[in-house]
Amino acid sequence: MTGTIGDKQLSRIVLKGFKSIAQCDLELFKLNLLIGANGAGKSNFIGFFRMVQQLLDLNLQVFVSRQGGPDALLHFGRKTTEQLDFQLYFGNNSYVATLEPTRDNRLMFARESFWWNLTGEREIGKGHFETLALSGTGTKMDSYVVPVMKQWRVYHFHDTSDSAYIKQSHGINDNAYLRPDARNLAAFLYRLRVSYPASYQKIVKTIRLVAPFFGDFYLRPSPQNTEVIELEWFELGQDIPFKAHILSDGTLRFMCLATVFLQPSELQPETILVDEPELGLHPYAITVLASLIRTTDKQVIVSIQSVELLNEFDAKDVIVVDRIDGQSVLRRLNQQELEGWLEEYSLGELWKKNVLGGRPSR
Repeated sequence: MTGTIGDKQLSRIVLKGFKSIAQCDLELFKLNLLIGANGAGKSNFIGFFRMVQQLLDLNLQVFVSRQGGPDALLHFGRKTTEQLDFQLYFGNNSYVATLEPTRDNRLMFARESFWWNLTGEREIGKGHFETLALSGTGTKMDSYVVPVMKQWRVYHFHDTSDSAYIKQSHGINDNAYLRPDARNLAAFLYRLRVSYPASYQKIVKTIRLVAPFFGDFYLRPSPQNTEVIELEWFELGQDIPFKAHILSDGTLRFMCLATVFLQPSELQPETILVDEPELGLHPYAITVLASLIRTTDKQVIVSIQSVELLNEFDAKDVIVVDRIDGQSVLRRLNQQELEGWLEEYSLGELWKKNVLGGRPSR
């Protein structure tokens, strides 16, 4: 295993009946890189964590509706899959739930529980439509598990268009955490510069490794409205501020990624999830990104498509996702079984040769 997993990081996930995932029982380590063909189910696995986040924000039914109803979430719909089950383990503790579709196209809790290895399962309730986990059970189980899950963030920085939120003005006080699409990047960096200057300088210096022309961010309240802020920056050696739309897509995405992995540890989620972070990055930027992922003390779950990024990690860090008979099958690579291959080939080469799996299949 790469690194020691923390007691508050996800050690195992059992998931049944979610989208293309009919069943999955997967041990998770400190580093977890998902590889697979387009449509294999990597995004569905990451998407499950988005659902849990919405569930804990008391927005489960809104999420279900926006996804297209229960039949869009259940594996091949309710005629094939009667319920969605999941168990999330954090060492000796876990959160357990079973969701069933209703006639009015909602998902109802048929079971919601906490579990501890010493006392077993402690039921929270059943028959409700939004989680009761936030109200607690009077035990230490919920206070141990719920806060960790609530801080999960699934980061996705694909939208760098002219209308992207990250390029717009936003509230300067929206800085408690970096939002999943980094729309509040300027406000968050403004907070780091004031309250965590060492972390802020690490972010700036790391960005310069990938974009040597970058001098610093120009972080200020808007002169027209001091309640808002917009992402601006200086070129090295210059004093004219530029807007975010001058940056290339890859540079802007790397700024977001550097902030995710170099923000102060106390502000980071215990488990960091990122969907295809390598999009638009130069090969050297991918090398720097891999270093950021490896050196964080948090757990990382990341979906990738990049051979270059895969080459930066060990086989034991990799989870292969294959689509077999309409189902997403997830399995962790065995380092020992690949030792002979790895003497002559890189992981990326083995992926391209289809030795690892995770390639398109008929």
